Amino acid sequence: MHDGPSRLLVIGHDPSPNLQRLCEAVVSGARDDSIERVEVRFVRPLDAVADDVLDSQAVILVTPENLGYMAGALKDFFDRCFYELLERTDALPCAVLIRAGKDGTGTRRAIESICGGLNWKRVQAPVICRGEWDESFVRSARELGMTLAAGLEAGVF
Repeated sequence: MHDGPSRLLVIGHDPSPNLQRLCEAVVSGARDDSIERVEVRFVRPLDAVADDVLDSQAVILVTPENLGYMAGALKDFFDRCFYELLERTDALPCAVLIRAGKDGTGTRRAIESICGGLNWKRVQAPVICRGEWDESFVRSARELGMTLAAGLEAGVF
């Protein structure tokens, strides 16, 4: 256990304006005024290191679907940090947002496989924003951030 506010890490790949909006919405939801004891930090996958995760009590991963898989930048993060996180982050609460042009199935499976290997605890079903851009995606991203931060603050996970 740690003292002080809980720390929520958002690792988000945001190379396009729409993905930037989704990442900003996740962070904005997690920083909602009603949530007082959660610190939120946003890091891009290519800048993220194992210590970012080790210093957090929960993580949200945001990625586009690229060729039926997660963004290479997120895969790079896992490639660099997996063994340093292994057995040190068991049961870490996590959630995922996927911006999928098609169905997001391959991306979801790949992320769940890696997170399962790390023994992270999925605390809600993946949010998959499928098909053509829809403004409702922003609302879903904000709700994801708010839900995870509120749950962390309440000690639910």
